This record gives sequence, structure tokens and C-alpha cells, in this order.
Amino acid sequence: MALTGLALFLLPFLLLQSHSYLIIHDNLDTEIGSPYLLNKFRVVLDYRPSAVVPSIMNGLPRNALRSGLNPTVWLFGAFSPWAAYLVNQVLVRLLGLLGMWALLRRRWLPGPRRRWLAAGLAVAWATLPIYSIYGLTVLGQPALLLAVLRLRAGRGGWWPWLLVVAFPVWSFFVFVGPFLGGAMAGLALYDAWRGRQAAALRVGAATGLLALMYVVVEWPLFYSLLVTQQFVSHRVEHDLQRTVAFGLGPGLRSAANFLLLGQYHSSQFFRGAMALAMLAALAWGRGGWRVAARRLAPWLVGMVAVALFCGFVLQAVAVVQHRLPLLHAFNLTRLGFLLPLASFGVLALSLRLLPGRRHTVAALLVATQLFIGLLMNAEWTTNLRELAGHPKKAQPTYAQYVAAPLFEKIEAYLTRRTGLAPSGYRVGCLGFAPAVAQLNDFYTLDSNQNSYPLRYKHQFRPLIAGELAKDPALRTYFDAWGNRCYFFSHELGRDFLVPAMPVRTVQDWALDAAAFRKMGGRFIFSAARLASPARSGLRPVADFADARAYWHIYVYEVAEPAP
Repeated sequence: MALTGLALFLLPFLLLQSHSYLIIHDNLDTEIGSPYLLNKFRVVLDYRPSAVVPSIMNGLPRNALRSGLNPTVWLFGAFSPWAAYLVNQVLVRLLGLLGMWALLRRRWLPGPRRRWLAAGLAVAWATLPIYSIYGLTVLGQPALLLAVLRLRAGRGGWWPWLLVVAFPVWSFFVFVGPFLGGAMAGLALYDAWRGRQAAALRVGAATGLLALMYVVVEWPLFYSLLVTQQFVSHRVEHDLQRTVAFGLGPGLRSAANFLLLGQYHSSQFFRGAMALAMLAALAWGRGGWRVAARRLAPWLVGMVAVALFCGFVLQAVAVVQHRLPLLHAFNLTRLGFLLPLASFGVLALSLRLLPGRRHTVAALLVATQLFIGLLMNAEWTTNLRELAGHPKKAQPTYAQYVAAPLFEKIEAYLTRRTGLAPSGYRVGCLGFAPAVAQLNDFYTLDSNQNSYPLRYKHQFRPLIAGELAKDPALRTYFDAWGNRCYFFSHELGRDFLVPAMPVRTVQDWALDAAAFRKMGGRFIFSAARLASPARSGLRPVADFADARAYWHIYVYEVAEPAP
């Protein structure tokens, strides 16, 4: 049943193929390009300081990107970007399903009568709205938890150790590593305090093995943090005092969001089924409401504590961030990545407390969780609409977004015009993410990166200083954060999804053409028409359209300086 449910979930992606909708924000506009380019330039395992990805930011250091040991990177080396994304999604969700199924059957929902409940809950877990490009960071946590619990009990043989070794390979340390390691170390200390020395030693060894594997997998990160920095990251200029909302109200609203919905990177879904299950356990649970309250209280208190921490921690960090440099490397709100599994733990435990005669209630609660997860899964619901012939506006499919035929036309035209391959010049993108151009093998001065050299940010800023001066919000967005090192327009704001129709016109765009030229820039690819390109030191070259593309691209060339 569980495998059939997952197959039905994946069916829209398999039917639509490259015409599927994929999450755009921090996914298609950022993450998918990274493993593709690592393979294209053959620097997957090249951790030398001299290794760069030349098509990003005039040579982004290779070590600013993800680990080459991550299986997702391998998939992008074996398949086209779209096919790699699909295979990665299938594998991540399948492994997540199997891990949750094993945890439920061995720990949370054992027994023959709960088999179907466990199957439904495993499907609900595997179909959550997650960023599959992050691998098993979220969906792999049940398997890791089961492995730790088996080791703690002194059972399981070799396979729990194998799971501890494998988890860091297909997960992101900066998202969950410190928090999982901290939780495991806390469990080892608790066992030692309670006199269970053997259990404490096994869990402590698992914690050390997990940490060791993260060091191996993320060696460039740890080397730069603990030994020698390859480059000073732009993250040192992250200024939370300018970007964080201070006060009790904003903190409580953020905490409530973490508790009731979660953060979108870690899986955002309404915890309504969990709340209903808790109420059902209190009302009908075996042993009465006191037993249910005693069993559920530690879970709920823990979740509330994590939510409050995530809601307020950035306000606290903002006060001390300039005195503690490591705080620039880690976002402590990512402790919230542990909340999806915790919410399923509360749901499963509540179901376990219900007597057999309440089986229908339990089944309805599982169905409710499955329905909520599917309804909030934007990829799945948008693809259902696509199959039904009612596509969602302003949500392009992968093929429309990447628009390979359109950019092939642009490349062919510019090659005839200049006699150069894309590697012979640099471009900037306006009104759409530079990742689109990068996936089409153009070399961009702009990009969206979690870490890149601070000196490059300082080089790039004069190019867009005129636009930043017009808009304080954009100025703060770049100066106090700056992951999106983009060609901004105050008229477009933070709209990086400007469609072909209706035509958008930017009336007055300020570009420092001399600085652009100095950095190797030659062409601006714009999804919006520039009304007065000459004011920016540009001249129109041509415009390109394709019925299969989301974009209409206007190409402008930087004018030669007057003699």
C-alpha cells in the first residue's frame, strides 16, 4: 500500500517529465544549477583552492558549493538536469518512506492492527512538501532516529552503524548536522546520568561517527572554519540588526509559525492533524486523559521550546553577531528542521494511545495528515492542474522556465555577431534569475549563492549602486544580506519572474556601464524592455521570443566608450 501511494504521488512528475512544475524559490533559481555546473566543469571532487566554476561570478570558488560526495551531485553527472532532479526526488522520497515505515513498525506503531495506519502515515511523510534537492536532510531523519534507538538498546547488528555513516553523505550539515549531533550527545549524557553506561557509550560513539562523517563529507567547509579560510565570505556582512524584526510580537508570531506551519525549507505544512490526534488521545486514550497528557507533554513542551528558540534566536544573535564570527556561518533557526519529525512523533504516539475500537478515528487522522501534506505540496498540486489542463498562472514549468530553445537562439545569434562562444563574454540578467542563463551555459556576473567572496560583492555593488540608491528596501536587501547578487531594478523590485506577456517596461534603469565592462560584462539579458537603454550606457541588440518559453528576452550590449 505504501509503495503504491508513493507511486501515485510521483505519477504526475513521470507523466509531465520536463513539463512539470518545480519549486522555483531557492530551488530552480539556485540549487539545481550548482550540481549541473560542478559536473560540467569537472570540479566535483576538486577541492584545491584554485578550483573555480568559471561561469558563475567570474570564477566562483568551487568550495563555495556543495560537497562532491553528495549523491545528488553524482546524479547530475549521470543525467540531464531535469532527469537528475526527477531521479533524485524518487530516491529521496522512497528512502524517506522506507525509513518512516521502519520507525513506525519497530517503535511508534508496532503490532498487526496498526499496520495500515503505519503505511498511511509513512506515505504522508514521504509526500510532504520538502526540498528534495536537499537530499535526506528531512526525510532521512526517521531512519537515523531508528538507528540511534537500536544502538542505544544494544540491538540491530551492523546496519544501524551503516545508517549513521550514510546519513551525512546525503544531507546538509549546515541545516541539521549540529542539531542532530547535539540531540544525540544529549541522549548519551542522559543515559550516563541514569547509570546506563553501555547505552551511553554506544550513542556517544554514534555521535562521534556522525560528526566524523560530516567532517569527511563537508571537508572544505570545516577546513575553512577551523584551519584556513580560502576566501572571506560575503556572509560576514550579514547584518541581522537591519533585517530582523525586533520585539515580543514579531518573535511570538515567528514562533507560532514554526510550531503550527514550520519553515518552508524544512517542510511547511499545517500541524492540524497532530493537534486533532492529541485531542483524540486526551478524550479516548487508554488509561484516561492523565496517561495521555503524561506521555504527550514532553513532546509538546519540546516542540514549543524549539519553536520559541527559533522565533527569538535571531533577535539575540543580532546583538552579538559581530563578536562571534561563527554565527555568520550557521543559521540557528534551522533547529526547526527537527520539527517535522517531532510532529509525526506526536501524531503516531497519539494514535498508539487510542483503543482498538477507535480505529476509524485513527484512520481519519492519518488521512487528514496525508491530505494536508498533499494540499500544501505546491509541486504536486500545480502539476495536477497542469495535467487537468488548468495550469496555474505565473508558475512556469521546468521547460518553460529554463527555456532551452529560446536561449539556443540567443547563443546562436550572439555567436554569429561576435564570433565568440559564451565563455568569451559575460552577461547580466534583469527580471529573471541568473540560474536560467547558467543552465543554458552562459557565463553570468550575477548569481544567487549562499556564500561567495566578499571582495566580489564589493566589486559588484558599483554596477547596481544607482538602483540601490533609489530604493532603501533593495539597498538593505543587498547590503545587509546579499545572497542574491543580482542586477536590481527599483521598478521591478524583487520580482525575478517577469513573464513574456504582458510586456513590462523599465522606464529608467541605472547601470554603471564602465564598471560592468571592467568586470568583463558585455550583454544584459532582460525579461523587461528598457525604455531608455542609452541612459545606462547600453544599446539594443535584438529581442527573442519562443512560444514554449516563459520569457521574452531583450538583449542589450554595453556601448563602447567614446574615444
